Amino acid sequence: MSDLSLLLEPPLARIVLDRPKRRNAMSAAMWRDLAQICAQIEARAEVDAVIVEGIGGHFCSGADIAEFDEVFADAISSRAYLGAIERALEALSRLDRPTLARIEGSAIGGGLAVALACDLRFAAEDAYLAVPPAKLGLLYGPVETRLLVETIGAAAAKDLLFSARTVESQEALRLGLINRCLPAAALTEAVETQARVWAKLSQVSIRGAKKAVRAALTANLDDLRALVEVAAQGDDFREGRAAFKAKRLARFPRRG
Repeated sequence: MSDLSLLLEPPLARIVLDRPKRRNAMSAAMWRDLAQICAQIEARAEVDAVIVEGIGGHFCSGADIAEFDEVFADAISSRAYLGAIERALEALSRLDRPTLARIEGSAIGGGLAVALACDLRFAAEDAYLAVPPAKLGLLYGPVETRLLVETIGAAAAKDLLFSARTVESQEALRLGLINRCLPAAALTEAVETQARVWAKLSQVSIRGAKKAVRAALTANLDDLRALVEVAAQGDDFREGRAAFKAKRLARFPRRG
């Protein structure tokens, strides 16, 4: 593995960006490993929620610009590198477990894309975010752009893409770029609490809801109908109804 690691703390898992000297900038190897780590998580039945975080006071400062001369040396290497980024972001966004990004410090460019590939984003009050490709003469990738538009809408996405400006946490919250803005000292506890709440609830409901939202975004209503119909006949719904009638907490069965 590269400077990206998977820590298993059932019912939680952590994807940790561990490259503090580069503010956790994503190397080509880290992009490749991210897709593999997501596959590992899907194979672990004991994991019900995933936290994505960086160490050393930053989430991720973006793709590693120091590698650009190499990875963009020619059309072939560019295609391979950009393909690895797409596969990584798709793997994270399509992961069947709920995911939560813990953002402190910077979340820039490719780093922001990693956060956008998570279901929710909690950020420290002093965090800052940006989409800087216009400063480099690049384009944000297709998956990155889709995630940005899905999260904040087309007009706000254009604002960030056209200006390449830095957004602080309070504005990011207003834009919907993050879901919560918290004092730095409270961030870790809030993330942990949210992830553990998810882990206690029906995994059929949560994982189904994640698929349903994606189906709704792609206007694939047939897939959405199928998900709802399956859930309506499932064990979790039977237990949820029984618990409601008995005025007790539901005891949802474990899911692999």
